[in-house]
Formats: sequence, structure tokens, C-alpha cells
Amino acid sequence: MAAEFDQLVTEFERFQSSIRNVDDRFAGLGAMQQELSELRAGASSPDGGVTVVTGPGGAVLDVKFTDAALAKGPQALSAALMATLREAVGEAARRQAVLVQEHLGDDLGLVDQVLETQAEAFGTTVEEMRSKLAEEPPRAAAPEDFSEERVLRPAEDAPPPTAPPSGGGSAGDAFLRNLFDEED
Repeated sequence: MAAEFDQLVTEFERFQSSIRNVDDRFAGLGAMQQELSELRAGASSPDGGVTVVTGPGGAVLDVKFTDAALAKGPQALSAALMATLREAVGEAARRQAVLVQEHLGDDLGLVDQVLETQAEAFGTTVEEMRSKLAEEPPRAAAPEDFSEERVLRPAEDAPPPTAPPSGGGSAGDAFLRNLFDEED
């Protein structure tokens, strides 16, 4: 009877240890979510004419072109943009996988799965993709607010942009506040 009791105690301690392990993993989920929401990845075309910044899930946050890139013509610009987009989105996916693995462990082999998938999609090797993980991530600046700017070039006769109202926020912010206030 004592042997059975000792065995039950041992099983119970193993069970408690497993629960503590799960609790530890879940305790880091908030931090992981915060890190994922702040994730930024960037890529530039080989000539530096196109730069793309992506965020979580590969969301495109910013695209910049140099004058030289714009002068190359639509087909060359399109090709450079697409290649740079693929690289930036791929970088975001790799970083996300690393963050998740850091917080939840390597039970799923998530980073390896992402690297294998990307190697196949990009027509390269897993080792080449792994080497990109080792590179120092570029620090991308926060996307600029271009809401008051024209898309192609400033109008010759356009008045200078005005400062936002002292109440804070833009006209769009005021619209959204009014929209939500009306629903309450």
C-alpha cells in the first residue's frame, strides 16, 4: 500500500510540474503579443531604389522609392517592388516564428517549418534562409503620415499644410470620434 501511495505522489508531482510549465508558457503570452504587435521588418532592392517595411502578418506599413527607381520605368519598378515585398514579408514571417518559438518553445519546430516553406517558395536552401535569421535586423523608422500630401508631387499653388487643431488629432480622428459618439 505504501508503494502505491508513493507512486501516486510521484505521478501527482509530475502532473503539478506539467501544470507549472504550462502556466509559465501562458504567462509570457502577453509579452509575446506585445512583441508581435511591435514587429517590423524591412527590405530594400539590391540597388536601394525600393524599400518596403512590413509588420505583423506581413502587413505592408511603408513603401519608398528613390527618384532613380521611378525613372527606370513601370516594368522595372514593378519587378523591384514585388521582389522587395516578397523579401520584407518573408522577413516578417521569420521574425514572427522566432518570437513565437522563444515564448512557447520549439515543440512545433515552427522556425524550421517557416524556413523550409520559404526556401521552397524562394527557390533557395534552408541554410540560406537560416543565414538571414542570423543577420542583424534593420531598424525601420515608423511610417510617416502622408495624409496631408499629394501622391505624385506637391501642387504648385497649394497652401502650406496647416497644423492640426489644438484639441489633438486630425479631421479623420474627429470624424471617427463623432461616429462612435453617435452610436452610444
